[in-house]
Amino acid sequence: EVQLVESGGGLVQAGGSLRLSCATSGFTFDDYAIGWWREAPGKEREGVSCIRSSDGSTYYEDSVKGRFTMSTNSAKNAIYLQMNSLKPEDTAVYFCIAAYSDDCINPAFWGKGTQVTVYS
Repeated sequence: EVQLVESGGGLVQAGGSLRLSCATSGFTFDDYAIGWWREAPGKEREGVSCIRSSDGSTYYEDSVKGRFTMSTNSAKNAIYLQMNSLKPEDTAVYFCIAAYSDDCINPAFWGKGTQVTVYS
């Protein structure tokens, strides 16, 4: 059974940083795309970052490029999202996801999410 559990969310002032973690189980990173999505108040969920399983390339949504960095630790079955230079518009619930093969736009599995609130 695939499980994803996020942690590390919180309240931070604009310009600050947070590091999200996702503990995973039930699958290997070799076979699944993994990443982060977010859902801001009143908006649809959107993909933030994703690592494709086929070639290990990483996708970032345009608004977070240069500020967010996704990484993994296969030995710990963990996924991370380092978020720097945070902006109020980054406020959202952040979800860890896993998707079949390279299908980053159609996650098959979701964590329950962790709240990130950025205040100005």
